[in-house]
Amino acid sequence: METNIGYLLSDSGRVLRRTFDERVRSLGLTAVQARLLLSLVKFPDNNQAFYADRIEVEPITLTRIVDRMEEAGWVERVADPADRRARLLHLTDKSREIVERLRAIVDGLVADMAEGLSKQEQATLANLLDRVSANLSADRTLKDVANG
Repeated sequence: METNIGYLLSDSGRVLRRTFDERVRSLGLTAVQARLLLSLVKFPDNNQAFYADRIEVEPITLTRIVDRMEEAGWVERVADPADRRARLLHLTDKSREIVERLRAIVDGLVADMAEGLSKQEQATLANLLDRVSANLSADRTLKDVANG
């Protein structure tokens, strides 16, 4: 039987997302909220449209998520000096505390994923996944241009 790497990647991603969701739930967060907080750390000072695209939700969905998170004191909206209509998202002191716990969850998840893999195998896997992503990104760009 031939191995279908597309299925394996998709299924691994599904299991990873489900496990991440289960682990962040212990912090009182949904997976989307956790991904937003981690994105705010990695890509600070961007507007809501950027984060909606980054975490793959519709802008209106992100607005509702941010409304709830702002009410709970996890994020704050700040006027974008470059665009009066846009709002930049920022972490609050309250969310900075939980981000450290989120990072620990992510580190544990990565350790669990890599269990039994040598450092060389981990590096090889990372390189291969980078190439797969690059291939898919290039293919999508070419198709967008061809169909655009």
